[in-house]
Amino acid sequence: MIYAKAMLSPEFVTSCIVYAREHAQGPPSSPTNSTCSELSLVSGHEALFYYSGISPTPPKLVYRTGSSKAPWVKPTGLEAQRRLKQVRGVFGHKLNLVWPGVGPRARDLLKAQGVAWTSIDVARFVTMADDDQEICGPVVLWIGVVPDSLQPEDAFGSAKELLALLADFDIHDVEVEYRESRYKPFASSPLLRSVSNLHPTVDVRGPLTPALGLAIATSDRPDAQGTMALYFAEGGRSDKVLGLTCHHVLFQTEDNHSDEYVFRSAGAPRKYVRLCGFKRLLASIKLRIGRHGIMVEIYGRDIAKLEARIKGDDDEDAAEAKKELKKTRVLLDDANEAIEDLERFYKTVKKDWGKPEQRTIGHIRYSPALTFDAAPRGFTADWGVFELDGPKFKDAFRGNFIDLGTEIPSDKFTLMMYPREDGPTTFKYPDRRLLRLHGMISEELMRAPDMLDHNDDMCLLVIKNGNSTDVTIGRATGIFSFVRDDDSSKESMEWAIYNYDSKSGVFSAPGDSGSIIVDGLGRVGGMLTGGAGKTETSDVTYATPMWWLWPRIQQQFPNANMFPTTMV
Repeated sequence: MIYAKAMLSPEFVTSCIVYAREHAQGPPSSPTNSTCSELSLVSGHEALFYYSGISPTPPKLVYRTGSSKAPWVKPTGLEAQRRLKQVRGVFGHKLNLVWPGVGPRARDLLKAQGVAWTSIDVARFVTMADDDQEICGPVVLWIGVVPDSLQPEDAFGSAKELLALLADFDIHDVEVEYRESRYKPFASSPLLRSVSNLHPTVDVRGPLTPALGLAIATSDRPDAQGTMALYFAEGGRSDKVLGLTCHHVLFQTEDNHSDEYVFRSAGAPRKYVRLCGFKRLLASIKLRIGRHGIMVEIYGRDIAKLEARIKGDDDEDAAEAKKELKKTRVLLDDANEAIEDLERFYKTVKKDWGKPEQRTIGHIRYSPALTFDAAPRGFTADWGVFELDGPKFKDAFRGNFIDLGTEIPSDKFTLMMYPREDGPTTFKYPDRRLLRLHGMISEELMRAPDMLDHNDDMCLLVIKNGNSTDVTIGRATGIFSFVRDDDSSKESMEWAIYNYDSKSGVFSAPGDSGSIIVDGLGRVGGMLTGGAGKTETSDVTYATPMWWLWPRIQQQFPNANMFPTTMV
């Protein structure tokens, strides 16, 4: 290999190349169980493939009304492909107006029927026609149930009563669908500055910068990982800046038990909060070094071939080879420089952040008991606050920003967030990828967003950066959902976010709890608390709206300011 500068460790780079090659292949796919009960009112194939596209592991359909009007057709032929669905939020429908009356009655009806429901959502499903036109289906009352708990014939009787309830409100254009799903909560040296896209460490240094999305865990529960939502200043006579996350990230909440925690005084024992994901960070650096090392090999072979072409008899080809050789040598130098910088960064990270105590960033100040169906309105009160170690943050801290990262290129990110060219500006890709947070998405805007998609329908596109899935884009809905934990039977209301489309992957996964969710203008929408799906991936993400949560935080911290700009 053509490595520059003697300080590099060829053995380490070689090991990184091996690591990169080993991780180039994804995990083997799991076999799919294609069996279905003979008593099912939907076919086995329809049950398994009806929701294809809404997530990497779509849920199983139990029963749906409207099958006579819109029968599912099994793809046939040698090149048959399933039509993939995408989930959309619902805005501007009559159900939006009457949901405060319909939603609780639907929940109570399911309970009276003995249905082991886990979530009650409202959605539309979009499929792509052969001419690439979107076909938008009807509004659906989308019921999640515990896997294997509901027989199709029982779902048929339950749906009839739900349709009758909708008819009581003069709603006759909404279908009811049941799917299998589980609701689950998703649970030193100074920090580094964010850098430009041209910096060799841009792809790996995010976990050690103050940008929102820090992966955190408590010192006594290092495996219970979550995400810090945002910073806020305590205000008043205090110069402290505090971090917000979920209660269930900070404390164990099994056995239906959750206590309030208050840090009483400076002399009291402290419960520390630490950065987590250290092994994953080191692995990402090795992977990046390995990829650059592979390119060094390729550029070396290319240079040898180009030098041979220059010596050839074809003058035109030799002239072209000279141009390519010049560019390739620049690429080789850049790759070697990146390897050098990344290897130095790898050693620094191991030295400065290797011990758990070096990753301590603060201690818990206050966390109320986790409360489902909290008054008023019945959302989940799942939050806690920790005081940050100012000296670790102050040099790099600039306020509440989300680093949009490099996984989604800036042009693609802009296209995803800007659904139409002739509408008002709802997103502008920020300098150095740092989206500044300001303002809040009100309840009115959640119900009736000031954004239209290319079909002139209201939509609300949102962004989050989480510990597990990093930066993702999703689609919020305008009707609040109901969720039920089937282990504790506790219920609550939540703001639902659906995956962006059939190609984008999931919006969230376990470990993303605490992530702040914002729109393209940086307005704060809510804090991610959990998700629903039959597997570890999520078909639906749930969050507590900030317009509801922030007044509760201010009851404990009356001078709180959500948008600090300095830290001491």
